[in-house]
Parts: sequence; C-alpha cells; structure tokens
Amino acid sequence: MSEISIEPCNGQEIKFISDGLNEFNLSQVPPLAPNWTSFDFVAKTKEGVEIGGILGGIGYWNGLEIRALWVHEKYRGMGLGSRILAYIETLARKKGAVIAMLDTFDFQAEKFYLKNGYQPIGEIKDFPMGHRRIYFSKRL
Repeated sequence: MSEISIEPCNGQEIKFISDGLNEFNLSQVPPLAPNWTSFDFVAKTKEGVEIGGILGGIGYWNGLEIRALWVHEKYRGMGLGSRILAYIETLARKKGAVIAMLDTFDFQAEKFYLKNGYQPIGEIKDFPMGHRRIYFSKRL
C-alpha cells in the first residue's frame, strides 16, 4: 500500500470512480430508472431576463434530488420559488418520483422548505460555525 499515490482526477478518472460506485450500488438495489434524468430549469420574465431557477434530477430509485433553487432578490416573496418548486415536483411525479430530497442552511431557505411541505430529516450543527445545514425530504 505504500506504493499508492493519491492525485487530482481528470474527467476519465471521475467517470471511472462514478461508474464503480454505480456498479456496486446497482448490484445491491436494482434500479427503477435507467439513469439520471436532469431537471434543470430557469425562470425568465416575459422579456427573457433570467430571474431564478432550479437544478436537480431523478436518480435510479425515483428520488428527486434538488441541488439548488435560487430566486433573484428583487423577485423574492412573490411566490416564484414555490412556483418553481411545485413545477419540478409535478414533473418528477409524472416521471415516477416518489420522494424529493435536498439540503439548505438555516440562513438560506429553511422556512421556505417547511412552508412547502418538506420535513427536516437531519442537520449538521455549527456548519458553518454558528449555523446549521439542514437536510429535508418530502413524499411526492
């Protein structure tokens, strides 16, 4: 083991690691979907100005994973975030998703996700220091 080096990955090596993990996971639990389905959407004004959006997707076991949801400060408090969230949840349900999952920080959108029916399932205290990282899920 002393002859092993640990180095930064290139694209091919990232794929090698991801493929290895996917192969193991799928040998343990059969997939319900053939692959990752991206659900990345941007919200625009009628003039085409980008004002927010959401990044996510559905994985092998029909879970909607929300990686990011952002609304420009000027458009917050108008229901746009809830509208974007409901949009992706509806699409995910139509594709067979049964659960949504995400994480946020207490200074970001904790109250927003609670208001939209998400349940906290865990947290990391003092990350970053003096704050919490909260993990949420919601049955679709």
